[in-house]
Amino acid sequence: MWLLVKILAAVVVYGTAIEPRFVVRHDEAAPISALPAAWENRQIAVFADLQVGMWWSNRDAARRLVRKVVEIHPAAVFIAGDFVYDADYSVNSQMQEVLGILQPILDAHIPTYAVLGNHDYSLMNEHSREENYVAHAVRDALDSAGIHMMDNRSDTLSLQGIQGTQGASRSTFYVVGIGEKWGENDDVNAAFAGVPDSAPRIVFMHDPDSFAHIPAGKAPVAVAAHTHGLQLGIPYVSDWLWRHEFSDEGSGVAGWVDHYGEPGNRIYVNRGVGFSIFPARVNAVPELTVFTLVRASP
Repeated sequence: MWLLVKILAAVVVYGTAIEPRFVVRHDEAAPISALPAAWENRQIAVFADLQVGMWWSNRDAARRLVRKVVEIHPAAVFIAGDFVYDADYSVNSQMQEVLGILQPILDAHIPTYAVLGNHDYSLMNEHSREENYVAHAVRDALDSAGIHMMDNRSDTLSLQGIQGTQGASRSTFYVVGIGEKWGENDDVNAAFAGVPDSAPRIVFMHDPDSFAHIPAGKAPVAVAAHTHGLQLGIPYVSDWLWRHEFSDEGSGVAGWVDHYGEPGNRIYVNRGVGFSIFPARVNAVPELTVFTLVRASP
């Protein structure tokens, strides 16, 4: 009995005080058809779920992750939502802290793109619907700081050193952002409206359930967050639980998700940085994903 108590106590200490303070960098290849030569081997860094405002939150890991991003100095940064946590009455103070954490990326002049997550709408569960003044405050603060807000929008990514109209056309590469599902704002049609069918693109969103509604072939590489890796990475079990108990569409819990979504589409789920409900992670280390862009075989 005492041995079991000691084991449980050790797991709690490890899950709350040790593992969450690490940040793991996952390097992944992102194969994209018709990728411009100027974008080959360029890197895009992705992270999410800062959850500033959560009790005993993971600010130190978030700052450590940001330092890693600045060291990498990728061509772009995508932040896939959930900047704040339960921010009904404290959104302004929470966003001041968020911007303080992100400031080194902005000071390094790395183009940064973001979408909102459910906590940025102050939605603690999928069945609640509240006023979106929190979402407006989060969006306005990020936009004012120079972060490109991409909810249901597309834009062309630019590279330093590409000069003139001819060079710009040779380097055209799209980023597509999809809005938040729980906020009833994931409009896939609007997101892709400005993207030519044959144009190379990378897609990001907060909730991987939104990926299921993307038409076939529109998202050869997509990335989402939201799951936190269930904050408990039990092999096979965590993925099964997420698919059957927490996801409306049967998305996976972390990493590349196979056999999900429409043909020609593929998604990677980032485990995020912070917490929800309980401030612990066991075998679900906070994650920075770094995609290296490569041209897909025809």
